[in-house]
Amino acid sequence: MNKQNNKYRWVVFASVLFAYFIIVSQRTAPGLISDQLMKEFNITASMIGLLTSIQFLAYAGLQIPIGILSDRFGPNYFLIIGTLLNGIGTLIYSIAPNEFILLIARLMVGAGDAAIWVNLVLILSIWFKVNEFVGLLGVAGMTGSFGFLLATVPFSKWISDFGWRPPFLTTGILLCLIGIILYFILVKIPQGNASTTSKAKVKAVKQRENPLVLLRRIFSTRQAWATFFCHFGAVGTYVGFIGSWAVPYGMHVFDMSRSGSSQLIMIGLVGAIIGAPAGSWISGKLHSIKKTYVAVHIIIFTSWAAFLLFSGKPPFFLLVTLFFLIGFGNGASALTFAVVRQSFPMKEVGVVSGFANTGGFISAVLLPSLFGKVLDHFHGAPSSVGYYYGFIIPVVFTLIGFIGGILIKEQRQGASQTEFSTSN
Repeated sequence: MNKQNNKYRWVVFASVLFAYFIIVSQRTAPGLISDQLMKEFNITASMIGLLTSIQFLAYAGLQIPIGILSDRFGPNYFLIIGTLLNGIGTLIYSIAPNEFILLIARLMVGAGDAAIWVNLVLILSIWFKVNEFVGLLGVAGMTGSFGFLLATVPFSKWISDFGWRPPFLTTGILLCLIGIILYFILVKIPQGNASTTSKAKVKAVKQRENPLVLLRRIFSTRQAWATFFCHFGAVGTYVGFIGSWAVPYGMHVFDMSRSGSSQLIMIGLVGAIIGAPAGSWISGKLHSIKKTYVAVHIIIFTSWAAFLLFSGKPPFFLLVTLFFLIGFGNGASALTFAVVRQSFPMKEVGVVSGFANTGGFISAVLLPSLFGKVLDHFHGAPSSVGYYYGFIIPVVFTLIGFIGGILIKEQRQGASQTEFSTSN
């Protein structure tokens, strides 16, 4: 069948986005139960940080290899396997008897998550026309933001009512069922798609005849490293913190309930949802991605530094504002991909985007673990003291992001270049 004209493509679109919605929620949902895991398994803050870091480490380490393999062999099975691996990992997490099994489970979830976004993009490119693709990619990015939103108050309320194991068990089962459904929707039901798939594979092979040479060239390019550093500062600081220590921070420093503390994350997510289109609109008005992005990095650097200025415990009204601004910066980090699209030929955009996105998740790997070690070091002191010194980490990371913004070489092109895909 002609995929790009067939109404069935909307079934594909809906099913793939639903899978992505649920999977994204599991990136940060474990952060809601950090304190419970510490009590139940008698583990340290450093171990909690490692549980978060290992998930993002798998994501960051596998993203570029999976992108290369998916281009060569097709995205369907990789998306299905990624969804199943995510579901199985979440199931194991829900019944884990010790911290070692928790670690293995989060590693599986991270590996499965690494196979989702790049294959979602490839599947949409196969099933939809170019004029449909850009808009739908934006919808996919918004879906991810709402997935993060699911892992705030709704998931927190579920945990408060039934304990932490049943919600993760149910989610794991749901993801496994989604993986099975995706097999029928993407592989079993479509007929006569072999020629289209083959053409896509051949094209991908031609574009990636020597991946090592391509990667070597990218790693020696200033512009690629600029986007890497930008994403390192804007994304990992936010994702790493909300995925591990944001909820405990609200509970321990401000004596908030788990549900109330999770609302801080929700405020950040509102900022992220607004930040993506706002960053693009402002850069279009200024006809400069670099100026906009440098301003974004100044905002998030100043926001994190404010936690230090107020000794780890800013006034509550300012706390809400800071979470919003940090989330806004995370949303505006989509400008990373506007820079990539503006600076590199189309055949390299996918690989460079993966490289830049890896920067964001490397900082998401490092921050929870380092933050946990700081909290362990100040274990006997008041909670605000440990968090005060912990906030030095995102301040340093966002300073690196600011340097990345300065390193960007502005391309003299029109505002149309500010079209982007969201970071995932």
